[in-house]
Amino acid sequence: MTAPDPYATPAPAMDQAAHADGSRSSLLRAAIWVAIGALIAAAVVCVLWVLLGSQNDIIGRAFLTILLLVGFAGVAILDAHLAPTRPAWFALASMGSWIVALLLGAIMIWMPERYPWLGFSRFIQFLLIVLILQLVLLHVRFYLKAFQRYDTPFTRTVAVITISLVVALAALLIIPLAFGEWLLLADIYWRIVVAVAILAALGTALVPLVNVLFAPKKPHAHVAHAPLAPPAPYGALAAPAAPAAQELLPWPTYVDAVTPLPMLPDGSPDWNAYYTGYPSPGAHVFTAIEPVAHAEPQAAPAAPTPSQPAAPAQPTTAPGYEGYPPPPPLPPRA
Repeated sequence: MTAPDPYATPAPAMDQAAHADGSRSSLLRAAIWVAIGALIAAAVVCVLWVLLGSQNDIIGRAFLTILLLVGFAGVAILDAHLAPTRPAWFALASMGSWIVALLLGAIMIWMPERYPWLGFSRFIQFLLIVLILQLVLLHVRFYLKAFQRYDTPFTRTVAVITISLVVALAALLIIPLAFGEWLLLADIYWRIVVAVAILAALGTALVPLVNVLFAPKKPHAHVAHAPLAPPAPYGALAAPAAPAAQELLPWPTYVDAVTPLPMLPDGSPDWNAYYTGYPSPGAHVFTAIEPVAHAEPQAAPAAPTPSQPAAPAQPTTAPGYEGYPPPPPLPPRA
């Protein structure tokens, strides 16, 4: 038996990805065909209205119809290009909203005018219809993102009811804008609109509140702070910041290995004082306290007698070369 190739791509994952891409492309193709059919249907309805309707302002309406069809074709092409970067349901819903706007726009263009001065108001009403449809799409998209954070039976029920209420509210607002010129709406209609708006707002606020209270929080990345090293003697304040893993070097001293060297104004040791024995102008001089050893008193040396000559004095030799102090120690190499 041969061992499986560790670098081979799993076949089920490829089949699943290909299936998802195929379903997305088929849905997008179906949406495009629906848009083409709606475009043809709107054009046929407009042609029939031209042939069978009245002759009032037929040229202006035909021009508006051409603009409407061209605008819908451009929006459909734009949605087709943006569909790969969107969820499948959002691409279909967006195309459906533009189809509804196309059909309502064609009806509003060729619908007889009850009052001659309401031509411009129809254009404003059509823009409001398009705005309502796009706001519903955005609401549903962001609302579903909030719902997916904490999916429970309660939030799922609230989400379904809220989306239904939002769609119903959009339909209740669009009907007066499109056909309010020929419809006489009773007072109960607007009461229903207000009640649906309140319930839709309540459902919209419930899911984010549940997420804040019960949804799992995202873990925050904790930054590990390195412990601060204890200050080194005579140079911790002026020494530059070093990594936490590197220890600070001790402050250099004179030849006696006890008295620290003076510190220059820039924080560096006064190496000139090491050779000359005198601090440079402006250097800060430290004082070192040497431990005092308690020793027993020794007897003073006996004075030489005249019969005993004094011992010759031993020459004092300073450490270093020809009386000069030795060079300072080199820092340790890593």
